[in-house]
Amino acid sequence: MRPWRSPAGLAALLVTLGLLGLMLGTLAGSSGWQPARWLWDDTLARQIVLDIRLPRSLGSWLAGALLGLAGALAQGLFRNPLADPFLLGSASGATLAVCVWLSLVGAGASLAQSPLGPTGAAFVGALGAVLLTVALSRGVQHTLRLLLAGVIVGVVLGALSHWLSLLQPQVLQAMQGFMLGSTGLVGWPACAAMAAALALCLLLAWPLARVLDALALGEETARSLGMPLGWARWLLITAFALATGAAVAQVGLVAFVGLAAPHLVRSLSPAGYRWHLPLSALTGALLLLLADLLARVLMAPQDMPVGVLTAVLGGGYLLLRMSRLSGGVRS
Repeated sequence: MRPWRSPAGLAALLVTLGLLGLMLGTLAGSSGWQPARWLWDDTLARQIVLDIRLPRSLGSWLAGALLGLAGALAQGLFRNPLADPFLLGSASGATLAVCVWLSLVGAGASLAQSPLGPTGAAFVGALGAVLLTVALSRGVQHTLRLLLAGVIVGVVLGALSHWLSLLQPQVLQAMQGFMLGSTGLVGWPACAAMAAALALCLLLAWPLARVLDALALGEETARSLGMPLGWARWLLITAFALATGAAVAQVGLVAFVGLAAPHLVRSLSPAGYRWHLPLSALTGALLLLLADLLARVLMAPQDMPVGVLTAVLGGGYLLLRMSRLSGGVRS
């Protein structure tokens, strides 16, 4: 039996690969790969590693973990393998909030010193969109109503973002880095914020793994098993919204990581949600970390948007998986 077929073996493998990726992240820069000895021969090089490369790599890992966890929660809550972290309109809410913030900054220079900033605006916008979705669906009890409300909120807020960009074209140019996804500006404060959000989300979601396992059998079955679906859904939605908002606020709109990570975990080591949630977080972390490394070296010295890479690689993986399933090949 392959060691990664067991959940514990897969977790150990993902942690090992993650640590290796963090080490490689100290060697990858705007000039491509650089030897490790160069880092200890130059004081400026060590400062670049400690202040730029290491927090960027760790931030990529943490953001990927948040997106992977959010994707697993979304697919478990809605019993839909196509659910992703942006399902409840959080991406459109974050985009609109950043558009509004940039418009206000452009209108008055004094607002440039606002303590909120684009990162805070994105976080507030993502959480606000989820809250609006929950309000329109009159709570979290009806899954279909919640999904429809999320689609509506996403479309409406997205349309408002486009309208605002047409009114102020300079906003669209400033929004490109956020919309394409970027890890280039992640620092130690962002890492600390994402680490705290990840710990809180796991603390909220992991004890409710049995509820997600029961929901996989159907809502009626879960009720017959005595699962507290009412307040459990509220806590899971809270963890889902917090994970998505924290990741989007720091790295922008990174596609496919939250969708592909849970699928990859199921294909490698199917397990209950007690294992599936942390494994999805570790897988998402590794995927975004590897994408960040490729984004640095593929077009060096130019930095490639990490969201472009995740869309291409994640979409390619899902298409390959779909073709295998349609061809009758067992994954």
